[in-house]
Amino acid sequence: MSVRTAGASRSDLVADTALALLAERGMRGLTHRAVDEAAGLPQGSTSNLARTRQALLELAVRRLAEREARVLGLHEMPDPRGGLDALVDALALATHRALTRNRELTLARYELALEATRRPELRAHFDAAGARFRDQLDALVRAMGSADPARHVLSLVAWADGLMFSCVAGSFHAEVPSLAEVRAGLRELLDGMLGG
Repeated sequence: MSVRTAGASRSDLVADTALALLAERGMRGLTHRAVDEAAGLPQGSTSNLARTRQALLELAVRRLAEREARVLGLHEMPDPRGGLDALVDALALATHRALTRNRELTLARYELALEATRRPELRAHFDAAGARFRDQLDALVRAMGSADPARHVLSLVAWADGLMFSCVAGSFHAEVPSLAEVRAGLRELLDGMLGG
């Protein structure tokens, strides 16, 4: 496994390799030595960058947040004046990306989420990373007239997370809905919330 990309810093290389190992081998397969080997780094390189397992996990969570911001297209979220169709299109595209070309990243996120339930110090980093997307979604549904933005954001995130978990690691892991199917599901949900 090699995740080396041109121009990547050593920190990014270590974090990207950690995420790839989490997706491939799970939490037990993530060790400093495994990262060194998979990244093609001299032994001890990962330990020099992240001395403890906790430090390595925090590095992975920070990198996950950076990469997921690109996958979720936070910079592509529509202006609320674009209407419900624009919001549905943007959210469907983000969800579909997580299910297809970024499937391994989504799987790594679930590994880290489960680990965060047992490590309060990791939970804080994990929650801070997720707050950025939730805050932007909250602003969007408020601007579109949501009567209960906090509840609507929870419902949207739960719907998307449920779909992604089911199709990446759950009982529908062998099936990936099309972009049109994801869009239809989101449209139904948002019509009910925002009276599309």
